[in-house]
Formats: sequence, C-alpha cells, structure tokens
Amino acid sequence: MLQKIILPVAIILTLASCTSKTEVKEEDKKFVLSDTMAKMITIDSVKTCFIDDALTLSGEVGFDENNIVKIFPRSSGQVTESKVSLGDRVTAGEVVAQIKSADVAGTYADLNSADADITISKRQLDNAEALYKNGIASEKDLIEAQQNYQKALAAKRKIESTLSVTGGKNTNAGGTYSLTAPISGFIVEKKVNAGSFIRPDMGDYLFTISDLKDVWIWANVFEADIAKVKEGNAVQVTTLAYPNKIFTGRIDKMSEVLDPTNKALRVRVTLNNEGLLLKPQMFAKVIVTSREPMQALCIPSTAVITQYGKNYVIIYNSNSDIQVKEVSVMKVIGDKMYLNPGLPVGQKIITKNQLLLYNALAEQL
Repeated sequence: MLQKIILPVAIILTLASCTSKTEVKEEDKKFVLSDTMAKMITIDSVKTCFIDDALTLSGEVGFDENNIVKIFPRSSGQVTESKVSLGDRVTAGEVVAQIKSADVAGTYADLNSADADITISKRQLDNAEALYKNGIASEKDLIEAQQNYQKALAAKRKIESTLSVTGGKNTNAGGTYSLTAPISGFIVEKKVNAGSFIRPDMGDYLFTISDLKDVWIWANVFEADIAKVKEGNAVQVTTLAYPNKIFTGRIDKMSEVLDPTNKALRVRVTLNNEGLLLKPQMFAKVIVTSREPMQALCIPSTAVITQYGKNYVIIYNSNSDIQVKEVSVMKVIGDKMYLNPGLPVGQKIITKNQLLLYNALAEQL
C-alpha cells in the first residue's frame, strides 16, 4: 500500500521539477536590453501629424536680382582691356575694364579750351578793373568783363562735371577711362571683352556684380501641378554638387503667366547662401510640400526596418519589454513616414540602431 502512494508522489515531483526547469529556460531566453545598448539607441513616439503632400520640381540657381549692381559704360568707345572674368571676386573700387573713348578725349580738349578762355577772360577783367579805377573805362565795361569771366568759369565747371560722370580721376587726356566695381562681390554676368565696341546708342550693361549672400532658386511648375503649389509652401532644395545636403526655404513668388517656351509656371525660392555653396546656373531639385487638411499617424522614417517587402518598427515599453511590430505605411515625405492605423498615439519606438535589436528579436516574428 505504501509503495502505491509513493509512486504517484514521485511522478508529480518529477513533473514539477521538469516544469520548473522549462520555465527557467524560457526566462533565460527573454530579451533584456543591456545598459550598454541602452546608451546606443534613441527613443521616439508615435504622433498624429498633418499629412504633407510632396511635389518634385526641376529648377536652377540664380543670383538675387534685388541685391546686385550692374555696371554700364559711361561713354562710347572701344574696350582696350577687360581685367576680370566671369565668376571672379572683386573688391569695391577695383578696375574691371578700360575703355578708350573719342568723346572723353574731346571733353579733355574742351577742358583745355575752357582753361584758355578763363585765362583770357581773367586778363581782360584785370585790365577792366584797372581802367575803371583810373576813370578810363566805364562801369558797363567792368561788368561785362566780370560776366565773361564768370561764364568761362561756369563752362569749365560743366566740362569737369561731364568728366566726373565718365570717370573723373579714372580718366586721362588720351581719352581712356576706367570702369570700377562699385561694391565687393562676384562677377555674375559679363558681356564684353577686349576689342569690343560700345556704340552711342548702346544702353546695355557690361558687367553684373553680386555678393551671392542670398540666391534665388527658380523652379518650373507644369500646368497639371499649378493647383498644388502656393506662395508660402515649404521646399527642400538639393543639388548634384551636394546630394546629401538639404537647403530649406519657402516659395516667395509665383509668376502669373506661363513661360511660352516650356509652358511652365516659374516659382521662386530665396535661400541664404551660407558658405557660398550655391552657384548661379547650378541645376537644383526642388521638393515642394503642402499640408493637406487631414491627419494620420506619423513616425520618423529612420525608425522603420524593411525586410522582405514588409515594414517593421521596434516597440519599446521597458528594457525587458521590447517587441517587433509590423506596420502599414501610407506614404513617406522627407523625414516623416505616415502610417495606417495600427499603433496607439504615444507608443514609444526605437529610431536609432533598431536593426541590431531587430536581428536579436527576429525569432519573435
């Protein structure tokens, strides 16, 4: 009888012992985030965001036309020397070109004649004053001599004013005058070279200088997309020269007519050109984002792991409660990823080094 009681008890103890060992093994398998790994991750949370719609446009970099100086010729003639090239940096007062002008040479000849007239009229005035004091000349003769002298001085002042317009100290009697840079900056346009002639009826500028501290990005919007673009829309600009650098700004001007050549509407973005990275005529990709009147769940796009055509995030509740969760992606715009419903707002997720955790937790899938 005693043997019959002992046998079932032994079996129960054996089973209990096995169950205990199994529980320990399962506990040993549970993933726990180490202190070292905890310092390597970044935690964010699921939020509700307005959906941004994105439109990619092609564009190019141009100089800010509100912050430039155009250099015009002061007189007709021939360019004898062009001292700068397109893209050169110049300082205020630096000579950019020298021009030989028959008009300037003629003005200097007139100046010499004016000096001669002053000398003659001054001598006549001195004689008239002496004769008037001695009672030989009348007051009328004296006044006439004074007027002739003042006319000679006025004629010289007029000629000197003309010379100051054509260059002043930057001219010489041979008829050559110098064009100088009025501001410091870069030559962004150049229309003449040595030997070029400047006609009297030519009203075009020769050089354009810009400091390039700000630049304009011009982008083309085709007719089908015009309704998607408005002034004030946020944009992200990238270039071939700096594919990993994003320049951010907003559309500050839209044309009211289509370009007759490519049937596109031009929009403008003004960017601060820190470090002078953006050069005029560079091609640019402009991504325009506009906010739609609807909301969706959103997370940083860096938080998502894509494996075998599916998207996953790492759910974080505590260092001992970390899970892999499949998510349904609605759209990706910039650094945001919009999700279909499936995660609660406020749910913590891991956004950095999550792939390491995914590999460790993959067996839970």
